[in-house]
Amino acid sequence: MRSMNWEINLHSAVESWLLKLAEEDPVSADLVEAAVDMLSESGPALGRPLVDRLTGCRTHNLKELRPGSSGSTEVRILFVFDPKREAILLVAGDKSGRWRDWYRESVPLAEARYDEYLAAADEAGEDGKTR
Repeated sequence: MRSMNWEINLHSAVESWLLKLAEEDPVSADLVEAAVDMLSESGPALGRPLVDRLTGCRTHNLKELRPGSSGSTEVRILFVFDPKREAILLVAGDKSGRWRDWYRESVPLAEARYDEYLAAADEAGEDGKTR
């Protein structure tokens, strides 16, 4: 049986953040890359401790990827699986020392970015629905 990997799409801000992380903390960047690879391999079946669903959000399927770290960071990546069954990485950051504040800032940003993504996909006719 052939295994199918899930498509992973990165918001441009996430891509920029990851490139900066690779320069400043290559160990954490490698751990993030491994976590994203596991997400691609397992899709929505990937659960704790690497993936957890965020509760109390407007976007019911908003999740966080929780890769390991080099010890000085607590990297989190907020993402959703879209209607086309692709993982969309919306916000990435280091929440160390900012446990609650990071979510207060990042969750609304992730939801806004997902709304923009859906609107652009709908405009392009890429909503995952058969026509």
